[in-house]
Amino acid sequence: MIIMNTQVDGYTVMPERYILPATLVSHAAGLKIKDYVKSTKAPTATILFKGTVIGGDKPSAPSVASFSSRGPNTLSPGIMKPDIIRPGVNIIAAWPVPVESNINSQPKFNLMSGTSMACPHLSGIAALLKNSHPDWSPAAIKSAIMTTADDTLTGGENPITDENLLPADILATGSGHVNPSKANDPGLIYDIHPDDYIPYLCGLNYDDEMVGAILHTTRAGDIKCSEVKSIPEAQLNYPTFAITLVSSSDTQTYTRMVTNVGRANSTYSVDVFAPRGIGGINVTPAEMTFTEVNQTATYTVTFIPTSDAVKPQGFAQGYLIWVPDHYSVKTPISVTYV
Repeated sequence: MIIMNTQVDGYTVMPERYILPATLVSHAAGLKIKDYVKSTKAPTATILFKGTVIGGDKPSAPSVASFSSRGPNTLSPGIMKPDIIRPGVNIIAAWPVPVESNINSQPKFNLMSGTSMACPHLSGIAALLKNSHPDWSPAAIKSAIMTTADDTLTGGENPITDENLLPADILATGSGHVNPSKANDPGLIYDIHPDDYIPYLCGLNYDDEMVGAILHTTRAGDIKCSEVKSIPEAQLNYPTFAITLVSSSDTQTYTRMVTNVGRANSTYSVDVFAPRGIGGINVTPAEMTFTEVNQTATYTVTFIPTSDAVKPQGFAQGYLIWVPDHYSVKTPISVTYV
């Protein structure tokens, strides 16, 4: 049996444990096979298994699956989504139940796919980081994972691809593909403490009761948004920037605080890769020096749109990278033009 992918799935193939000899092919390959079948009165085909190929001359992993959730974040546009991607397709797993319902069958493995397979990978990585850094908060762990993620194919310099083998943007990859080794030693982290979310939640126009329900603390009833200085969504100390621009004069400034969890004596300078349509990104200061571990520093970023009469439409992406000799702290930028 030859199973052809739908057009929307492209090159995302998810083999199942079929009960008869079968192969799943991409939509493009399926079209070629159909053309061949139509071209002859006696079409023939053979399925050959040539063994597992690891690596290869042209790395093609990781690739974002067709069913992987895409951004932007419509509920809170000032927070970029997705955050991260991780292994989720064709994960080899133990499988105790026979697919063909034959009680005498003794299957050993199956292939599983989906977000449910990506979740345990990232949960395990978070647990390892917590074990390695017991004092890190959930936000610190998340920051370490996001700022150290890979945005290129394994062993190469080409960008991560989508289900059509085209370069995937950050609305598909988020910060990139998780790299556990790098996340264990990220250099800098963007930390968020529980109370830091209160101005953010109040800024979303949640009422006091809603904010109290989210907080789940004994002082939840004491929260009054009328007494809290709310913040724009993009002002939350998140390891990304997600901004919306409505005109060429819509200059916006945001602040971030980073904590040095790397070497005690280190200096970070910033490299800026501005999104299309942004005439300038001013980072102040452009250099941060630390003399001890857990020391914090604050920087501001001002986004200045172009003054062109025809502004970009839709979406653009860029990033900041804080780099000394031994670290690379990448902070993605998502810009939506309306």
